[in-house]
Amino acid sequence: MKTRMFFGFLILSTLLFTAYTFAEVNKTAPKANTYEAIELNRLIGLASDNEGLRVSCAFNLGEMKSTKAVIPLMALLREGKTCEERIIAALSLVKIGDPQGVYMVSRLAKFHDCDRTRRMCEKFYNGYLYQKYLDEHPDKATDIALAK
Repeated sequence: MKTRMFFGFLILSTLLFTAYTFAEVNKTAPKANTYEAIELNRLIGLASDNEGLRVSCAFNLGEMKSTKAVIPLMALLREGKTCEERIIAALSLVKIGDPQGVYMVSRLAKFHDCDRTRRMCEKFYNGYLYQKYLDEHPDKATDIALAK
């Protein structure tokens, strides 16, 4: 009985040791947590059929300030099925700060047929202009902060 246990333990430890020794790590595969991989996954999610996934990907691309996402976000802003999708796309475009996207948000702030989307685009665009003004006039920023 003891010899069986000993040989069983010997065989098991030999198998584990050889598996550990000869295991190789694939060093050529791209890492899943790089900025490019994350950005690509969000861009793929933007084209999904799932509304929640599209909205969260649009928001995350705005947070990442992804310039590759400007055109897909503009398409989502124009052709989004719900107001929420269009509003998040407008917010992300303003966060990215690309001139094309900001211009589209400014036009939708005046001419969009959905009242809720139009009001939110107007707020986002006005906030963008205010931040741009404060960035160009830093002396005014301290005056405004002291006035509050």
